[in-house]
Amino acid sequence: MAAEPDRSTPEKRGRLSRPLVLSAAVALVDREGLAALTMRRLAAELGVESMAIYRYTPGKEALVDGLVEAFFAEVNALLRTSAEATEPAEGGQAWRAELRRIARTFAVVAHAHPEILPLVATRPLSVPMARRPAPMLQLTEHVFAVLGRAGFDHTTSLMVYRMFVAWNLGCLLVDKRQVIDNPDEPDPMLRLGLHRLAADQYPRLRALVPLLADYDDQQELLDGLDSLLSRMPDAPLDAFYDGRAG
Repeated sequence: MAAEPDRSTPEKRGRLSRPLVLSAAVALVDREGLAALTMRRLAAELGVESMAIYRYTPGKEALVDGLVEAFFAEVNALLRTSAEATEPAEGGQAWRAELRRIARTFAVVAHAHPEILPLVATRPLSVPMARRPAPMLQLTEHVFAVLGRAGFDHTTSLMVYRMFVAWNLGCLLVDKRQVIDNPDEPDPMLRLGLHRLAADQYPRLRALVPLLADYDDQQELLDGLDSLLSRMPDAPLDAFYDGRAG
């Protein structure tokens, strides 16, 4: 049975704030899905009246955008933490190693919040870049800083950035769309529901069943990224780990 939400007052739980509101919204969506997120339900989760929420987010649409903000804030926080333990890469591999670290961290957050991932891919497209959540822009700036310090010109940096984003989002979204038909079924064909496909019409798809059943999404993400980045020339400078500039 799910634990009852904490109904204590904000005074007992600490003052209400935008990060606290967004954190509660993320937790609610993780637990019950996006359809469960309403201003009234979120207020109940926080133990406050509904009107108290509007001080931090003006409505449901803004709250949904706040989920994207919280997602990228979590990515950035994990990147800051893991940077302290990062070993310097050799020579021209530093920029590749940093993009790999970003991709791995992004995937960790995406797996923690699968209901929010589709919003991350679509919500920012509805507004001009300058109006996207600050944590998202900060991550974008970080990627361009990595490429710039490595010596890539603006044109090449933009090409690498677009390839990097497209691969990461595309790979994660495709993985999240692979819904298991019967989780308790030991036979891969039955578990994935592919036994419903006629063998004479879909022989190649059915032949992929063992690979689909044993799919390691994070390893596939990183292997594919390595393959893409290996096609890029070595960076002219790659001083990322020398300067440690922001």
